[in-house]
Amino acid sequence: MPKESFIINRIKSVGFALRGALLLIRTEASIKVQVFIAIVMTAAGFFFEISNMEWIVQILTIAAIMGAEGLNTAIEKVADYIQPEFDTKIGVIKDVSAGAVMLVSIAATIIGFIIYLPKIF
Repeated sequence: MPKESFIINRIKSVGFALRGALLLIRTEASIKVQVFIAIVMTAAGFFFEISNMEWIVQILTIAAIMGAEGLNTAIEKVADYIQPEFDTKIGVIKDVSAGAVMLVSIAATIIGFIIYLPKIF
């Protein structure tokens, strides 16, 4: 079987990634909330006419939350696959993974306050 070209492999990889992102958005309640918040914050960015640097920070922050949420979901799915029954060690893994999302979310909230509170007041 001949080896596929680099370009074909990259196109397939992008397809798999898009399928995974859509699956995540369609099936996970937590990411749906994050997508809603991202839309609201994007609208706020246009409304308050935030600067280019503020846009960069906001986009990176949204991406960090979405990425962390996706990794958290993947870790939970792997943990459930490995050990479908309740297990305290798996519970710790899931708690740490969820805690990482929480830390990114706290940072995102602080960033949102830094960007928007001066514009609101």
